[in-house]
Amino acid sequence: MSVLAGFAAAAGAVHLLLRNSRRMDVNGKVVLISGGSRGLGLVLARSFAKRGAQVAICARDESDLERVRQEFAESGHPLLAIVCDIGVQSEVEELIGTVEKELGGVDILVNNAGTMLVGPAENQSAHAFKEAMRTNFWGPYFAITAAVEQMKQRGSGRIVNITSIGGKIAFPHLLPYTASKFALVGYSEGLRAELARHNIFVTTVCPGLMRTGSPRNADFSGQATKEYAWFAISDSLPIVSISAQSAARKIIDACIHGEAEIHLGITAKLGAVVQGCAPGATAELLSVINRYLPESLPGFPPPQKGWQSQSPISESFLTKLTKDAEIANNEV
Repeated sequence: MSVLAGFAAAAGAVHLLLRNSRRMDVNGKVVLISGGSRGLGLVLARSFAKRGAQVAICARDESDLERVRQEFAESGHPLLAIVCDIGVQSEVEELIGTVEKELGGVDILVNNAGTMLVGPAENQSAHAFKEAMRTNFWGPYFAITAAVEQMKQRGSGRIVNITSIGGKIAFPHLLPYTASKFALVGYSEGLRAELARHNIFVTTVCPGLMRTGSPRNADFSGQATKEYAWFAISDSLPIVSISAQSAARKIIDACIHGEAEIHLGITAKLGAVVQGCAPGATAELLSVINRYLPESLPGFPPPQKGWQSQSPISESFLTKLTKDAEIANNEV
């Protein structure tokens, strides 16, 4: 035991030394956040701006971006907000070029934009999987490819990939999402190993349940009203879920210190441990959970947004924390 304790202490000391040696001061650094007009991306943009970073964000919706421009103007923080579909390579390349022209090269790239479709596998077509991959995997790939060469030339950089515990555990009724997040986790972890030699550190972020307000704008297939209800209630659970503000603080700290991977919230931390130690038991547990989720419908009914799938239970006190987050984080 003493040998193991000594090894653990030595490993901890080395980790702390490396963590401190890699520390980056974000003041004055150029930070680009995809999906930065609402939810976690917006909270990250606010937090980086308060630390003195030069913040650029992108999103697909101009009206969402305009609300954020007004907010930042009122707070006195400069902001570059650009319309961009992160799943279209030419638009991403133009985005990176605009940021470099206006602010200088990207020092910190936060791949936060994502899409989510909730519902049984039987109600999710091949198109649903393609769309999930387009935004959740190819979007980060396009952005990294466009930004990384200048990072290499400067000899430093940070890349933060917001994945999910769904990229570690394939939770039922989230198959397109989890498939795309599994891909992003693998890419992110492998990329870190290859870019570290250039003093570019890639951080893989795996959040669990998080109160960002995003269920309202997620997509739901099958029995959409029931799917939205269980999903929104889960996201609102106190203690079990983590606030977007708390998540943003931990993400920025991991970015500053060049951490390899972090798990946010008790669901992510516990889920990663259980899956790693007992994958078979985890699979059995998930199959039991699936029995209590809504049944599928025939065919491929058109997905509905969360705000189109409301019911008395989803609008009750059970989702109060998520409703508060919707207002705070520009989801409404």
